[in-house]
Amino acid sequence: MKNVTLCYIEKDGKYLMLHRTKKENDLNKDKWIGVGGKFEDKESPEECVIREVKEETGLTLNSCKLRCIVTFVSNEWETEYMYVFTSNDFTGELTECNEGELEWIDKEKVRDLPTWEGDKIFLDRVLEDTPFFTAKVKYDGEKLVGYSVCEY
Repeated sequence: MKNVTLCYIEKDGKYLMLHRTKKENDLNKDKWIGVGGKFEDKESPEECVIREVKEETGLTLNSCKLRCIVTFVSNEWETEYMYVFTSNDFTGELTECNEGELEWIDKEKVRDLPTWEGDKIFLDRVLEDTPFFTAKVKYDGEKLVGYSVCEY
């Protein structure tokens, strides 16, 4: 079981997206995702997302909002709990990322990018600015086989 964070950073109607192209043996190879990563020991979700955003983008989050928690279940990979944040409050200059290319993408076009099928389930709700929710997404290999959402 692992805990990770993901952040959709917003500016001028666009989200900062990461096209994962540079890491060896990358589960997310060639997919577009938000920015984030694995928890370090004793980190809170907020501390993790702030650190990961800084490491991957050079940007400093001044504030962020927890939008949902997603549980990923797979027959091939360990269970993953992902804390999804959004932020439009940041400072700094964008730097190069060692995991792929960073690009500002119009929010209306983000859903059309090559992503995990399950990402669309929570991304739709984040884009619609729905209240906090949880989701469980089930995969058989890379094939989405089921999901559930609980709204609060």
